[in-house]
Amino acid sequence: MKNKNNVKKLRERKMISKAELARLAGVSPVTIDRIESGMPCRMETKRKIILALGYSLAEKDKVFQD
Repeated sequence: MKNKNNVKKLRERKMISKAELARLAGVSPVTIDRIESGMPCRMETKRKIILALGYSLAEKDKVFQD
């Protein structure tokens, strides 16, 4: 089941690579690739990505729509 998210759009808007987002979030680039393609991930991973993109946890709906 594909999960809806805006990770790719937000990452591209900030003009950062998958590898850079992965480094900022403390996850692997493969994880970023999977999430951008709609695969599910753990809540902790979502938290790391939200913060790495510069959003607060209260703004999580701007990044993940689940």
